[in-house]
Amino acid sequence: MSTQNTGQNTGQNTGQCTGQCTATQLTDDTRVRVTRFDFEPGQQTDWHVHGLDCVITALTDSLTGCQMRLDLPDGTPQGLTVPAGMAYRNDQGVVHTVTNAGPVATAFVEVELK
Repeated sequence: MSTQNTGQNTGQNTGQCTGQCTATQLTDDTRVRVTRFDFEPGQQTDWHVHGLDCVITALTDSLTGCQMRLDLPDGTPQGLTVPAGMAYRNDQGVVHTVTNAGPVATAFVEVELK
């Protein structure tokens, strides 16, 4: 889902989290798409392919940080813990689901680079 935006919160659900987590598109312009993802414990994204390189920054401020499990197409689970304010990146073409593997609600912001 793409919209032209000047930086205001669009509040649009991106569709990556149907029935589970909440994905809210914050901005989408010619250079970046910024989406906030919110997960209750155990909630996950749908299977998805990253169409763009992206940077993910954890927002969850707890003793455990964002505890995520990434499931890969070959069935391999990959655990990942990201403290609040820290970031990691994904390359274009990565295929996975993301699950909140922690005991508390978690959130992160994904910035896709166009």
